Amino acid sequence: MHKKNMFASILVFFVGFASMAQSTTGAPPPPPPGPPPPGLPIDNGLIALFILALGYGVYKSYKLSQKKA
Repeated sequence: MHKKNMFASILVFFVGFASMAQSTTGAPPPPPPGPPPPGLPIDNGLIALFILALGYGVYKSYKLSQKKA
């Protein structure tokens, strides 16, 4: 039993030593590329959306002023 434990200890030591001994000799790898650009453009209907939201806001404020009066 003692020989098996000694063999396992030596094996773990040499495997760890061999894995630490391997290093890269060249330049480090380049950084990963950035994320791709999104596929949905928001420029096309942005002005129309703003105009609709402004019109809805005016409509709601008019309706609220009519309730109070």
